[in-house]
This record gives sequence, C-alpha cells and structure tokens, in this order.
Amino acid sequence: MNDPTLDERYHVAEEAIYDAFLLILREKEIDRITVSDIIKKAGIVRSTFYNHYQNIPELINAIEDKTIHDIFSIMDGFHPKNDAETSKSFYLTICDYTKSNPFLANLFHSTHEDLFFEKMITMFHRYVTQVTQNSCSSKSNRETFSYMVACSIGSTIGVLHKWIAEDFKTPADTIADILTNVFVTGILPFI
Repeated sequence: MNDPTLDERYHVAEEAIYDAFLLILREKEIDRITVSDIIKKAGIVRSTFYNHYQNIPELINAIEDKTIHDIFSIMDGFHPKNDAETSKSFYLTICDYTKSNPFLANLFHSTHEDLFFEKMITMFHRYVTQVTQNSCSSKSNRETFSYMVACSIGSTIGVLHKWIAEDFKTPADTIADILTNVFVTGILPFI
C-alpha cells in the first residue's frame, strides 16, 4: 500500500489545515475552534481533516511540534560570537517569528501553555546537551556551558512571554536589543 504522506496532495492539505487553524486562532479562542471551522476555512472536506488528525487536540500537538521545530531551526543557524550585530539579527528573527505565529502567542494565554512549555523545555534540554557535548572538551566546561545556554534560553523565553503578554506593544527591534545586550554582556563572556 502506498504511503499517503508521499503524495503532494497530502502536504497541500496539511498546509491548508495549519493555515486555516492559524487564521481562525486570530479570531477565536483555541478551545473554541472546531473541525467544522477548520474545514470551512481550509476549503477541504471533513474526511480530509480526519485523514490527517483524529481530532483538534492531535492537530494542536502537531502544531506545537512544528513550532518547536521552527524555533530549533532558527537556533541552529545561530553561532554565538562576540558580535552584537549577529546576535541582534538572531534575536530579531526570534521576535519576528514569535509575533507572526498566533499559535505561539496564544499559548501564553491558554490552558495548553503548561504542556507546550514542558515539551519545549524537554527539547531545549536535549539541545543544550547536544551543543554542550559538541562544543566543550572538559566535563567542568560542559557543565558551565550547559548552564549558560540554559540561562540564555530561559531569559529569552521570559522576555518573549512578557512581550506577548503586553500584546507586542514594544517594537521588536527594542526587544531584540534587550536580548542581545543580555546575551553579549551577560552570557557570552562565560561561554
């Protein structure tokens, strides 16, 4: 039997479902979104939705995973240097992604937040472990480095949380400056 995920139509429908969900999320609380809402907005039939997901919680889980993947893809492109411009570019990319992703912003205001952050923190821990093992030679350097990377991630999440809670009223450029300053002056010297 053929794998349906290899068919381009499967991926087109998948994107339509994601896009519809994100558009609806701008208008409606996450817990109030229905399969009917999604199929109407996506222009698909109900069976197409169910070929991809059993229900809305499964779709939310998939979007969480995609959001985490997107964040890690951005992080993989960042190579810390003692360069404020490179750091600011990285943080501005994170800010722009956060502001353009209504799902991520909504999580800071929903009951799903705890599960998402638990999943994200677990992924960050794996990331820190991998980066530490690849970047440091001695065990004591790895331990210090892992804590500094964890500190950087924690402070970034805290600043983004505040920014989202205040409905993005501070310009993204200012938030990127704050995060860059914290990283370049407070964390980078120790790693």
